[in-house]
Amino acid sequence: MVTKQFVFKKIAQIFTHTFFWCGVLLFYTYFFAVNSNDFNYVLSFSLFLMPITIATSYVFIYKIIPEYFISKRYFLFGLYSLYTLIISAYLIVISVFYGLIYLSNFQYNNMAPISKSLLLVAIAVYLVVVVVSAFKLLKLNVKHTEATKKLETKILETQLKLKEQELNYLKMQIHPHFLFNTLNTLYGFALKKADETPEMILKLSNLLDYLLYQVDKPFVSLQDEINHINDYIDLEKMRFNNTLQIHFNINNIRNDIKIAPMLLLPFVENSFKHGSLNQGILIVKMNIYGKNNMVFLEIENSCNTENISEKGIGLENIKKRLDLLYKNKYTLNINDKNNLFKVNLKLITD
Repeated sequence: MVTKQFVFKKIAQIFTHTFFWCGVLLFYTYFFAVNSNDFNYVLSFSLFLMPITIATSYVFIYKIIPEYFISKRYFLFGLYSLYTLIISAYLIVISVFYGLIYLSNFQYNNMAPISKSLLLVAIAVYLVVVVVSAFKLLKLNVKHTEATKKLETKILETQLKLKEQELNYLKMQIHPHFLFNTLNTLYGFALKKADETPEMILKLSNLLDYLLYQVDKPFVSLQDEINHINDYIDLEKMRFNNTLQIHFNINNIRNDIKIAPMLLLPFVENSFKHGSLNQGILIVKMNIYGKNNMVFLEIENSCNTENISEKGIGLENIKKRLDLLYKNKYTLNINDKNNLFKVNLKLITD
């Protein structure tokens, strides 16, 4: 199959070249026939020029341009171009003498008017060479552009695959981490045989549904994420009972805003998991609000500065996830001062 395609390609190439050079021969006969009625002279003179034109053209398009010009070896390109021009100019001079000696029998007046001028003959030959060379350069440029596009496409595909693999890896770390912490809370309630356990299981069921079935979607509505943050907060209220003081405000959230799933929840989870009691109370303040196409998350919780270095797997991985999903479209500031841990996230959603 490949051999047949190669043969057909070569046949098509030979046919195209033959057709083109027949066109050049027609151009020569028309050009040199101006003010001349001797068709045999014009045809013979044109045929004599054809090998010179063909050889010069092929030397440029198959040797000099690909090997020296395209590879940016400009000195060698200039040197071999000069050699080729000198040789071809010598052959053009011979063609003029051929017209004078063999076709006109040394009768200068019998020569076709244009063939008497060495300059016009050279212009005719080099015009064809320039056109052929320009077409070759255009073809090489198109080929190079296509190759560059294919390479860029492969690079983008590879980057997307790597990005997808890294995101999956981060999910494998963030999601079990979050699930472990929540189940640990449920386990504590089960040990106490608390009345709130069934309600807690229901809240956890909603979170698990989000974690297992919604999180693989590229985007979910911001309102869905907020609803599950509320479920998680309810779970934490049950766990902390009277030792939790939480303020959660939501403002100006548009229904059409979408974000990556499980993007905000790990920040919330981190504030409870790594927060510390201050005078017997864990204080958590959270604000989520929108402005145009931007989403803002502000979290502040009491903490112990001695343990501030350990902020869990979830927070570190969510930073990496932000870099992958919202490169140059977010700002994240995390700091701790005066036994307070603060998170400020600004996210551009489109």
